[in-house]
Amino acid sequence: MSRDSVEHLARGLAWGFLAAPEWNERALLTAAAETLGRRYRWLRQVVTPVMAANRSAPADRPHELARFLLAATPLREHAARAAQHGSPIRVRAIALAPARMGVRRWPVPEIDDLASLAVLLELPLEQLTWAADTKGLQRRTPAGPLHLYRYRWVSRPKAVPRLLEAPTPLLRAVLRRALEEVLRWVPVHPAAHGFVRGRSALTNAAAHVGADTVACMDLRTFFASITAARVNGLFRAMGYPESVAWTLTGLCTHRTPVHVLSQMPDGGDSSARHRLRAELRASHLAQGAPSSPALANLVCFTLDQRLAGYATAAGLTYTRYADDLALSGRKVNAAALIRAVTTIAHQEGFVINTTKTRVRKANQRHEITGLVTNDRLGVPREYHDQLRAVLHDARHNGAELANRARHPHFRAHLDGRVGWVESVNPARGRRLRAEFEAISWPDQ
Repeated sequence: MSRDSVEHLARGLAWGFLAAPEWNERALLTAAAETLGRRYRWLRQVVTPVMAANRSAPADRPHELARFLLAATPLREHAARAAQHGSPIRVRAIALAPARMGVRRWPVPEIDDLASLAVLLELPLEQLTWAADTKGLQRRTPAGPLHLYRYRWVSRPKAVPRLLEAPTPLLRAVLRRALEEVLRWVPVHPAAHGFVRGRSALTNAAAHVGADTVACMDLRTFFASITAARVNGLFRAMGYPESVAWTLTGLCTHRTPVHVLSQMPDGGDSSARHRLRAELRASHLAQGAPSSPALANLVCFTLDQRLAGYATAAGLTYTRYADDLALSGRKVNAAALIRAVTTIAHQEGFVINTTKTRVRKANQRHEITGLVTNDRLGVPREYHDQLRAVLHDARHNGAELANRARHPHFRAHLDGRVGWVESVNPARGRRLRAEFEAISWPDQ
């Protein structure tokens, strides 16, 4: 019997079981007989292990049930034997069983099927199917209006270029709804500070103020290394049925098209470039999608939990801001710490970028997420001095001349930098704000 035929048989039986009016042996045997057109004597050998493995109907996972029938029951053997005798077993009737939510660990909205998902995301069902692209059709579609992402390669000195994948306005709106309606109801680990309401780079760095030693490590190709399988596992853990979870996964992950990968600019060694291409070819979190940071935080929950546990046992403090890991304490065995973090990260599906690993002792400057943390929280002196020089130049020589880097929105750029200093050091920030307010802008 061909592989496709036995898989179709298992799928038909799975749907038949789930459509049974009750979840007991008698009802499942009757459902199997209706699916296959007759009651085979060996069906009890299939139903018994199904009942033993599932106390109630697994209505949220029909495909998993079909795989169970092939792997843990004698269905495959009986089907092969019947085919050898010239009387293959066939599905005679297909039962339609409505999918239902599984156990919900968090108060996420109840979504039983794709029609309900389309309503929640305010997207017609046909467009939902295309946007999710669970078959990866867009990967080989020529460049044009059918693509739901826009791409930009960013070259970096002596490093592999970074690819920014920005969803179109339609997909961006859908992903924002998924973020607000679904993802925000799932808590992140307390050690995560990036892209979390009420936390920031300031709270991340503040946790390490006054430490004798600080170790900072970086996760390589953070978003691209988070696969669709891990995202799907997260949605399944929320209780969503297989079809809903996989469609949400398709919406929130992306496979970079062939024509985009072929345009990768030069930079970095060949092995690193090959790794990045492989990650981008597979379904991954897109760096630029509004849902990616939240999903990355949720996928990292076990990583954060393990690293926080290690830190507690070693008398250290651990935080993570996106792909930046920071551990600090008074007595730090740097070599052992790096080995332990590298091992845990690898076991959780991540790779440490060793070129960015740094350990700073008490007599050195500690800098975490762009902030100095030795005695108190502060911005680096060179950052403050460079910003003050630009503001002075703009005030005395004009904003246009001072904009040597040709920022398209120079005023907003400087306003944001001053605001950053104000949030860290209000006294210094007030002086810089006075300089900023004294600038004469061309549109004034």
